[in-house]
Amino acid sequence: MSKAKILLVEDDQNLGSLLSDYLSVKGYETTWEDNGDKGLKSFIDNQYDICLLDVMMPIKDGFTLAREIRNLNNDMPIIFLTAKSMKDDKLEGFKAGADDYMTKPFSMDELLVRIQAVLRRSLGTDLADEKTKFEMGTLTFDSNKQVLSSATDEHKLTSKESQLLRLLALNPNKVLERSVALNKIWSDDSYFNARSMDVYITKLRKYLKLDPNIQIQNVHGRGFKLLVE
Repeated sequence: MSKAKILLVEDDQNLGSLLSDYLSVKGYETTWEDNGDKGLKSFIDNQYDICLLDVMMPIKDGFTLAREIRNLNNDMPIIFLTAKSMKDDKLEGFKAGADDYMTKPFSMDELLVRIQAVLRRSLGTDLADEKTKFEMGTLTFDSNKQVLSSATDEHKLTSKESQLLRLLALNPNKVLERSVALNKIWSDDSYFNARSMDVYITKLRKYLKLDPNIQIQNVHGRGFKLLVE
């Protein structure tokens, strides 16, 4: 099995060097860049399996870099590394496309576990053998291709959006429990993952406006329901 390739973008020279060496020892092929511009160039020029991005960097901050990476590859797993721990900063990170968020100082071993978990989820192995194509009203959803389409338009979904819509589409007009979705997609029903899921639900509602007869309903205290007439 080939080594997973990591793009590490961290402007702190000591931490960047330490992380790069640690991940290499743990069996990951790691490329370290010390600012956002170099990080974007390296991402464009090479193939990676996951990105670790510092938030506070000169030239280009981590949130901006994440959005640019997402524009190039919707599915690239991203973990933010940051000294900022405020709730709004974490929510901004998830809106920018984060799969996880590590607040400095952090344990190297915990980071390794988080990387492994995100890489497992990005493979979607637990979803591979189940239904992947859905007809919802006038819309068609292909979870493998991560495309939601109507007769006149289509949206390319991120991996998280696609997994979430797929769970809803598997049981139309039935409640998808919040804890079930969080544990299946994020493997953790923490507060911040729950807020992240709310952001993705908002995006899915926007896409589903292609058919006014389809909507995602909040079920208070429980979760969500995909209503299909």
